[in-house]
Amino acid sequence: MGRYDDDAFEAAYDKVLAKWPADREALRVSTPFGTTHVNACGPADAPPLVLLPGGGGATSTSWYAQAAHLARTRRVLAVDLIGAPGRSEPAADRHPRTVADLAAWLDALLDGLGITEADFGGHSYGAWIALHYAVHAPHRMRRLFLLDPTQCFAGFKAAYLLHALPMLLRPTPARVRAFLDWETREAATLDPDWLRLQEAAAGFPAARPVTGPRPTPDALRVLNVPVLLLVAANSRTHDPCEVTTQAGELLPRAEIDVVPGVSHHALPQSAPPELARRLSEFLGERPE
Repeated sequence: MGRYDDDAFEAAYDKVLAKWPADREALRVSTPFGTTHVNACGPADAPPLVLLPGGGGATSTSWYAQAAHLARTRRVLAVDLIGAPGRSEPAADRHPRTVADLAAWLDALLDGLGITEADFGGHSYGAWIALHYAVHAPHRMRRLFLLDPTQCFAGFKAAYLLHALPMLLRPTPARVRAFLDWETREAATLDPDWLRLQEAAAGFPAARPVTGPRPTPDALRVLNVPVLLLVAANSRTHDPCEVTTQAGELLPRAEIDVVPGVSHHALPQSAPPELARRLSEFLGERPE
């Protein structure tokens, strides 16, 4: 494993966090799996919106490009995944090992925040977690948006796994940069502060991420939650056409669209400006 520099990671995290709205505040929520860090903004009495980042070093800070727009009508609650890079602190003797554990963690997180139900959004691995949670607790989820979700409607491409392998086996900043350069076609086009945070996360002392099957077709066919699925047109992670086709066949209340000109790892921070508008339209205006 590459040598991890905690000071460099914290400095990079703060640099990206500085792009958030000025009313941003840090919340700490105790759960059976450890203390979860949440970056929050927007009116405290607005309907809650829980945002889950992707895996591979992504953190809650990645939502900075959408946070201000979404916070006009929602209480934005962006979560650092437990046991992953970020400021959440996993319990020494317990961390999520199964999909059921992740669901129990989110149940405890909502309870700790005093939330009965919320809108949810997730990118990549975070979208996989969110979709499983929708199946587990549809009564706690008002709406759900998924940004290029992985392992939900299609598998990984073999080329993607091969390019990711060096970074997974021995993560270093250089390998993270090379992988992102390949997947996005040119990492130099990404926000340099966000890219620096991704590189600084290499070697973060994280727990092994929970992996598992896709939500079952039977469970998705009866999911009575409105879903917005936005697929990255240039994603090298999976086949965008397969994702949209499978989701269209399985989800009864889905809006499905393809975001042109963006790759999987450029989401959500380097998405086209209209992404925030599209998400806000789906979530609807703040109820009176």
